Amino acid sequence: MKLYNYFRSSASYRVRIALNLKGLGYEYCSVHLSRNGGEQFSPAFRELNSLSLLPVLENDEARLTQSLAIIEYLDEVYPEPPLLPHSPLERARVRALALSVACEIHPLNNLRVLGYLSGELGVSNEAKARWYQHWVALGLAGLEAEIARGPAGRFCHGDAPGLADCCLIPQLFNARRFNCDLSPYPRILGIEDSCSALAAFRDAAPDRQPDTEQ
Repeated sequence: MKLYNYFRSSASYRVRIALNLKGLGYEYCSVHLSRNGGEQFSPAFRELNSLSLLPVLENDEARLTQSLAIIEYLDEVYPEPPLLPHSPLERARVRALALSVACEIHPLNNLRVLGYLSGELGVSNEAKARWYQHWVALGLAGLEAEIARGPAGRFCHGDAPGLADCCLIPQLFNARRFNCDLSPYPRILGIEDSCSALAAFRDAAPDRQPDTEQ
């Protein structure tokens, strides 16, 4: 398998975690999101994904886009260890937690949105940071409450890492980049500690990727 990704792309980070949890090897194909105007906009990459977005997973069978679709594909083709529970209700809950990050927090704060704020709209760096912090705080507060309503455990849903954890950890990495205060979310920080104890999460971290930069 080939994974087209970028060390600091949180959507790519999610897929790296999932691949590691499954114990699957892959070729790391770096697509730099800012060099030369963004390599994701090159004609060669648009042949892989017409939306110019990361990640892209390619194997002999198909070329897949959208991080959650990729992770669910991996979970169906390589079912052990499972990233979604067996019960339909529990699966729906885990998907909802994952989508709270992937659909409600991340899209408002990804690179192209931040670039539009500062470039096209002339928003200052200070105002852009406040924008970022506002949406992270709103999203994580809701996520903290939803996790607390679920089953006890070390991870987002019980005592095994899954789809929701694959989404949560990259979002926390991004939050720290923008100096977001994470102290109001003790349950989330406890989950982060549990994830950090696993090599699958540590090895997926941005600072451990071949294209990492300061």
